[in-house]
Amino acid sequence: MDVNGWLAGGGGWFTLALVNAGLAEQKNRTRLGWFLGSLLIGPIATFLIVVMAPAERVQPG
Repeated sequence: MDVNGWLAGGGGWFTLALVNAGLAEQKNRTRLGWFLGSLLIGPIATFLIVVMAPAERVQPG
């Protein structure tokens, strides 16, 4: 498998979306939402999740 073909085929984009989902979880945000958003906007989502402040946790009751 040619590495350049894999990256051009979207493998790098998918990997970036997985990384962004992990970053989102660390900032108390939804993994699925950021994963799907990252599939659409890629590096822009990475920038947003890095510069945004962590979400506040909601206290039950």
